[in-house]
Amino acid sequence: MTAGAAHGLRGEVCRDGAEFGRLGERWTSLYARCSTATPFQSHSWLHSWWLSYGRPGALRVVLVRREDGELVAAAPLMRAPGPLPVLTQLGGTITDFTDVLLDDACPEAAAALAETLARVARGAVIDLREVRPGAAAERVHARWRGPRRRLADSLCLELPAVPMDALLARIPSGKAQRVRAKLRKLDALGIDERIVSGEEVPAALEQLLRLHRLQWRGRGVTAEHTSDRFAQHLARAVRPMVERGDAMVTEFRLAGDVVATDLTLMSPRLAGGYLYGADPELRARKVDVATMLLRHGSRQTSASGRSTLSMLRGTEPYKLHWRPETVPNQRLMMTGPATAPLLWLRAGAADGRRWAARQAREREWLGRAVRRLRGRTNGGGG
Repeated sequence: MTAGAAHGLRGEVCRDGAEFGRLGERWTSLYARCSTATPFQSHSWLHSWWLSYGRPGALRVVLVRREDGELVAAAPLMRAPGPLPVLTQLGGTITDFTDVLLDDACPEAAAALAETLARVARGAVIDLREVRPGAAAERVHARWRGPRRRLADSLCLELPAVPMDALLARIPSGKAQRVRAKLRKLDALGIDERIVSGEEVPAALEQLLRLHRLQWRGRGVTAEHTSDRFAQHLARAVRPMVERGDAMVTEFRLAGDVVATDLTLMSPRLAGGYLYGADPELRARKVDVATMLLRHGSRQTSASGRSTLSMLRGTEPYKLHWRPETVPNQRLMMTGPATAPLLWLRAGAADGRRWAARQAREREWLGRAVRRLRGRTNGGGG
């Protein structure tokens, strides 16, 4: 469906999943010409996600083309579930960064996409979650002529893409010595690393998910990571991503047996450890799996010329040991004048939820501090 034209470019919207699948070659070409894109904007990831998680009739992929049909901009959207008219990004909660794609060589692409989105989304709010700072979506948001909001979203932690010795230099010497001891233990055990080929990816991912379930058994695994639809999504998406250099799957072997498997997603600028599985036997052997994975990630990322080693979303304590930079994702909202009240309502609700979550975290931290203090007091009086 054609949605309008601007700057000599043609805007349209794709509502059909099969048509979205056929966009693969042109989408991949645009993805390569958008320097801010992350692997979560690759066609393999998004189309596979739609096949696993999409709802009939909800697809709204907004496209801008030149006269020859070449894509210069794309916004992978869908109608959000619920009674309110909201368009949100493909990728859902299993996607750490969302964005639109803009051709770096086409300065008119951002304005053309903004105009096309305004036509397609008339009467609806566009709500983009988990937008990374510097993303292409910021340029569309800046050119939006109607009501808009920018909110904070999840926190991500990032390290420079440097070798392990340089990462060790970031932390206090005492901690660095303990990490070096852990690395020597890994070397003494003889754990080998092997990056798998594209044809080996399906079996390696099955192993990863099996080990992931084992490592979290009895400890509250993320339910979605154990679902069939998630496994099917990874099986479809990751092999072509590996073959194009957008992902890397690594097996860690001990005495010939796979004891851990890691999936890292990569773009020209960053690499991010997305998911791993580790045999509980490693914990029994006092192996620091996080350190093992970080050494592998730092080695591969620094050697590839990328600038950032991302720990993706979440501020878990084990990540903070490395003194990473905290990078907040953003939530970008846009709408037309007639639906401005819906935008303010949705933005206000989002602010309220973030405030409640922050209060809950602060209460949890305070509770932990009190329990630690009581433990020390009880220990001291005994």
